[in-house]
Amino acid sequence: MRTLFFLSLLFLPAIAFSQTQFEIIETTISEIHTAYASGSLTARELVQAYLDRIEAYDQQGPEINAILSMNDRALEEADKIDEVFRLSGFVGPLHGIPVVLKDQMDVMGLPTTLGSDLFRGYFPDRDAFVTEKLKSAGAIILAKVTLGELAGGDTHGSLFGSTRNPYGLQRTSGGSSGGSAASVAANFSTLAVGQEGFASIRRPSAWNSIVGMRSSAGLISRAGVFAGWPQLAGQLGPMARTVEDLVTLLDVMVGYDPEDPLTAHGIGNFSGSYRRFLDAEGLSGARIGILRESIGVNSEPLSEDFLKVDVVFQRSVTELREAGAVIIDPIVIPDLKELLNKRSSNPTAGEESFREYFSRSANQPFASLETMLADPMFGEITQYAQARFSREMDASTHYDYLLAREQLMHNLLKVMADNDLSAIVYKAVEHQPTFIQDGVNPPYVNTKGAPHLNTFLIYVPAIVVPSGFTTDNLPVGLTFMGRPYEDGEIIRLAYSYEQYTKHRKPPLTVPPLN
Repeated sequence: MRTLFFLSLLFLPAIAFSQTQFEIIETTISEIHTAYASGSLTARELVQAYLDRIEAYDQQGPEINAILSMNDRALEEADKIDEVFRLSGFVGPLHGIPVVLKDQMDVMGLPTTLGSDLFRGYFPDRDAFVTEKLKSAGAIILAKVTLGELAGGDTHGSLFGSTRNPYGLQRTSGGSSGGSAASVAANFSTLAVGQEGFASIRRPSAWNSIVGMRSSAGLISRAGVFAGWPQLAGQLGPMARTVEDLVTLLDVMVGYDPEDPLTAHGIGNFSGSYRRFLDAEGLSGARIGILRESIGVNSEPLSEDFLKVDVVFQRSVTELREAGAVIIDPIVIPDLKELLNKRSSNPTAGEESFREYFSRSANQPFASLETMLADPMFGEITQYAQARFSREMDASTHYDYLLAREQLMHNLLKVMADNDLSAIVYKAVEHQPTFIQDGVNPPYVNTKGAPHLNTFLIYVPAIVVPSGFTTDNLPVGLTFMGRPYEDGEIIRLAYSYEQYTKHRKPPLTVPPLN
């Protein structure tokens, strides 16, 4: 099923692991740059160390299965970065930092497969806008990683199978940015970029004990990303092991791009750096509203699985209070579930988005979305992906959704104003990671327990931070959600919570190699 996987690793000795003394496990951008500055680490050594871990643990050992295609020029690019550093110092905030990308954003020289046999061997001839920004900042694109087939659902695909959760190998890493989350959790890279249109950054982040953020729509361009303009819900987002690293990546990703008109909304809503919001005392005096109403997809509030997450959530509320927050518990958003149930998609945006994305490339694999759906191979991909693209949509239900979205935004902002809230906090996911076998077989259980409030509203930011582990030793995350374009405020609160609790810990299935 796998193609192009690990061809670049042929130049490696069989598990001839790097001898660098630098501790790669849980390392941060700051630690890496300090080591570069001191001469105790080179970009080549760091890249090699990550390659060694991927070789040992992705298709061997626990078989995390998060890597789709490797950048066979990664070591060469690291050498160039090292030479530039020797001559003139750091080139940017991501100098020599390895990053993996969800395989729905383009990188010249690497395939964009969407995890599907339908796109096996498709090579775009331009970088995505964000890819260009990452490279300019000094990042090394290490690999493209797994995702929900055709950029949705759980992390399964006809091209690669299923990605495992490093904290529970029989369980999903979460979708659809599961490869991004698992790679960061397993220390296969320093950073990752994911994409979220429903819950595809927040769910895998929570289930892999990492930090993930879907910023306010319009801050980050989707040009060169499948399922971009004129669709609105889907947004690229940074994923990392710490809030500080996430913010460093976010700063690089943000920017206006005329190719994605949605980024015009970001003008005037971002200036300088989000690093100024990294305040360890940020929770002190902050008014936090606790949303306790169950809003996760197909959640079962009376089940044992739900209650295990609830215990961790209750502890998180206590931690917020201990860290100095003023807790308003609970808050009630009028008609919340009724309005969320009206979610619908623009019936014409999918076709337009498909055309917009592939028009950037001279070698389009399909002339149109309809052509893809008519291809015999479409019948061979995962049934869940087939069902998503075969779903009927109509203008009347979309109109109802637009009215519901406007009403829910009013309701939400009024609750925040009436209670003078800095943010609303709720469970990142209301259930533990689901089992892979339940996601690949009918009725295709995958998004169980995942709230979609932020993507329903489009323009509000949300960030997930590790909040501990259940009695089954499975990760749980906490969501901070704010007003439109108040991304800095939720970063402040998330960073303060992270610094107070330090819940992140690496999975035992992928230990240090040395």
